[in-house]
Amino acid sequence: MVAETGELRERYGGGERPVIAPFARTPVLAIAGAMGAVLAATAGRYGYFGDELYFLAAGRHLDWGYADQPPLLPVLARLMDAFGADSPFVLRIPAMLAMVASVVLTALIAREFGGGRRAQVISAATFALSTQMLGGGHYLATSTIDPFLWTLLIWLLVRWVGTRADGLLLWGGVVTGLALNTKFLIGAFWVVALMAVAVCGPRDLFRRPAFWGGAVLAAVMIAPTLVWQAAHGWPQLSMGAAISEEVSAEWGGRVTFVPTLVMSAGIPVGMILFCYGLWRLVRSGSLRPYRFLGWTAVGVLAVFLLVNGRYYYAAGMFAPLFAAAAVEIEAGQASKYWRWVATWPVFVLAAVITVPLRLPVLPQSSVASTPVWARPVFATEEIGWREITESVAQAYRAVPDPAHTGIVAARYWQASAIDHYGPDLGLPSPSSPNRGYATLPRPPDSARDVLFVGNDPSALVPYFTRLREVGTLDNRAGIPNVSQGMKIWLATGLKGTWGTVWPRLTDWGS
Repeated sequence: MVAETGELRERYGGGERPVIAPFARTPVLAIAGAMGAVLAATAGRYGYFGDELYFLAAGRHLDWGYADQPPLLPVLARLMDAFGADSPFVLRIPAMLAMVASVVLTALIAREFGGGRRAQVISAATFALSTQMLGGGHYLATSTIDPFLWTLLIWLLVRWVGTRADGLLLWGGVVTGLALNTKFLIGAFWVVALMAVAVCGPRDLFRRPAFWGGAVLAAVMIAPTLVWQAAHGWPQLSMGAAISEEVSAEWGGRVTFVPTLVMSAGIPVGMILFCYGLWRLVRSGSLRPYRFLGWTAVGVLAVFLLVNGRYYYAAGMFAPLFAAAAVEIEAGQASKYWRWVATWPVFVLAAVITVPLRLPVLPQSSVASTPVWARPVFATEEIGWREITESVAQAYRAVPDPAHTGIVAARYWQASAIDHYGPDLGLPSPSSPNRGYATLPRPPDSARDVLFVGNDPSALVPYFTRLREVGTLDNRAGIPNVSQGMKIWLATGLKGTWGTVWPRLTDWGS
């Protein structure tokens, strides 16, 4: 017998488990399909995002690791670029699929929690309209793939709690290995989750051989990247420190972490269900078998707050919180004063707010004249990459000795753009001492001069005999993005060799 409210119980494995309702296939897939359609319709409207160009550049130099990340995203970028060269739409297909799949997984988590049709639909719609997740589906980025893998892992764990099918734990090890090859953040999840399991249960997780087998699988999958990190002096640690400084300087630091995370869950539905779901997951008797996930969410937030990480590092916990909130709303546990939040008129309002805020629905030609507050987030950083590369090409054609002149960009975004568009314009492969690009090929030994792209060339002064300004980047759209107006310099007469100079130029900052 199916119970829509999830309050009927059946004896299972010596404990109480909600009767599992049928999967609400039609409405959930409709929501996922609508999200996919919106993402597909906007995926190719502008150009690449700066990080996407970097993944393409890293993908042309495949390795077991990079200074700023494991290898999975560069591998994905390389594969998608092979299918559709110079196509932002094709590059973003994995991101779109990841977010669409996450919508379905969120509904399935609600189903495992005892949710019926309404709970599954509410949780799916909330995830689809999360500002973080909808916007994330527009880019191939670690901040998109990583939350998907967290969501998949959490569904496997929740499913295991209800079924004790140990094969799920082996698959959990595989998913953990993939997540570790995307970002190392899943390690924080497991540290906190295992502590929560030890306190709240299910403690028999530790007695399952499949759990330890999954751990071995994950360790084998991450071993090559750890070897790479060790061989290169653990640059990921330097990156972590640089990101912490960036968060303090540009993002408001720890003070803004929780408010920004909650708002990124969705306006207005997601932010309320985030808070309510967290509360019910640690307090509700009907969700007692999954209480460890509530405390895991608390612990994950605390860890990333403590290390001064980016707010979206914790976005992988959205799905179980949305699911828990939806199940409790369906069961009539929500207060009448805000129960209206999870209704279709409010979801429509959320869509009206979120879609233009996070996706490039405006014509590209109107971005420059649109007030900053009304532009899609990051939209200006998808425009003008080829044009700024043409500015570099113009300066390069005027250098006195192009055969012995390399190109160095102060920041990895500009280097990545030159790497992508430069070959068609006759430019040599660029280098950059910035972040992960620092471990990609440095300038060739034959390059005694360099064309330097960046506003502050002071780091070069000790290593060259002469430095002069020779140009300016222009995106030709009049948009004041990070590249517009950036200076181009010609540094001549390298003192020493690149083997000794390059390590001294390394900069982990943004």
